[in-house]
Amino acid sequence: MKLSRIILMLLSIVLMASGFACAQDLLEQGLTAQKEKKHDQAVELLRQFLKKSPKNPEAWKARAQSLNALERRQEALQNLEKGLKYNPKNASLMLAKGKLLADLERRPEAIAAFGKLLALQPNNVDALKERAENYINEAELDKAMADLAKARTLAPADPWVYHKTGMALFCLNRYDEAVDAFSTAIKLSPVTPLFYFSRGELYLRHLDSKDKAMADFDKGCSLGFLLCCHELELLKAQPRPSEPGK
Repeated sequence: MKLSRIILMLLSIVLMASGFACAQDLLEQGLTAQKEKKHDQAVELLRQFLKKSPKNPEAWKARAQSLNALERRQEALQNLEKGLKYNPKNASLMLAKGKLLADLERRPEAIAAFGKLLALQPNNVDALKERAENYINEAELDKAMADLAKARTLAPADPWVYHKTGMALFCLNRYDEAVDAFSTAIKLSPVTPLFYFSRGELYLRHLDSKDKAMADFDKGCSLGFLLCCHELELLKAQPRPSEPGK
């Protein structure tokens, strides 16, 4: 083999390696920008990367998330669909598509998207939880309860399963059971303020337990949840009932 041909081969290998390295740099920079919430930068860096490596599911998902954060939701959905075109059975992309459809209030389509994922992975707890939430919003409460029952069996220590169960029970007017579900969520994750807000609203609006509601709102407010702070201020501003004989 002539020396010139060997040199050309070596140059080609070097160029291919440098091109791969440049693409990987774009991916890493794009993912870092996305995590740091520099979404405009992430969208552009990941666009450049995907032009070179269009089959990468992680890049499609991250770019869609940044587009969604920029409220460019239709573009985000298109990105997820492109990613799924190359990776039709990728669970992460399928889950992200269902969540985005739910955000767009296209709930029947979201339910169908989660159903496709569950057909591939029947024990996917995230898909069960997300589909259940959409069933609740569509007033298909029996279906929601069935998904959540399965999710509790698969992930008995997941606080969000119990919170969503509480919401379904609330919609069924089973308030005491809903309180129990919210309480379990709080026990499993005592630093999640939304759980206190949900239970507090139930105590206040449906169980005539103002003191318990105030305790929950106070805890949620201390954890930085502004809705809890607002409810607490309203309750404190209400005049106290007069004592007998006054």
